[in-house]
Amino acid sequence: MGLVTDVNDDAAPTVLIVDNNPMASMRLTNLFKAKNFNIEVCEDGDKAVDEYIRLDPELVVLSLDLPSLDGHLAALEMREHGGEQRIVFVAPSRMAELARNASFSAGAVTWLQKPISSGTLESSWSKIIGTIPEAPGLEDLDALYPEDRVKVEADEGALMPVLPELTLPLPEAVLPDLILPEILIAESAPSKKKKSWLKRSVLIIIILGIVGYAAMTLL
Repeated sequence: MGLVTDVNDDAAPTVLIVDNNPMASMRLTNLFKAKNFNIEVCEDGDKAVDEYIRLDPELVVLSLDLPSLDGHLAALEMREHGGEQRIVFVAPSRMAELARNASFSAGAVTWLQKPISSGTLESSWSKIIGTIPEAPGLEDLDALYPEDRVKVEADEGALMPVLPELTLPLPEAVLPDLILPEILIAESAPSKKKKSWLKRSVLIIIILGIVGYAAMTLL
């Protein structure tokens, strides 16, 4: 491997390395610095798509096993966005069949088995800079999404949906709790003392009435 140096040349090609394994990212960073690439590193599938759109890199080196959005779907979203960027999948040997299928689906130029060495990169370089295949998986992109993931595509400046207004009257039993503060409800409710005094007053009036009636009959 050649001398590894930081590349600050704006004319140099950019590679977006997407891997959530820091050691793998560092290895790939060193390999592509030796080839005079500008390096951008990302660890998340969703963020990688945003970075792809922002950077417009010449090459994307993409792990299949990523958080939030796997490498296959991330690659398809990149291809859906457009451009002539080359995509290279990287995967361990146990994921070889998945890597081959994903490469065909997303139109990747090739896939490399981890751990990546300078010899592995050199032996595949002709494929990496070769013709970009078609991506037949784009036709089934929506169907490939898992059920628990909702793909949202909102136009810039789109308004949030307006909730319909409530037209049905609220039950009367609910109105005090919704409209009156608790302290007002407590003050408006008759106390136990007032109820007791009222009962005694009514009883006294009834007794006085009976006594008065009895007195009149004796006269």
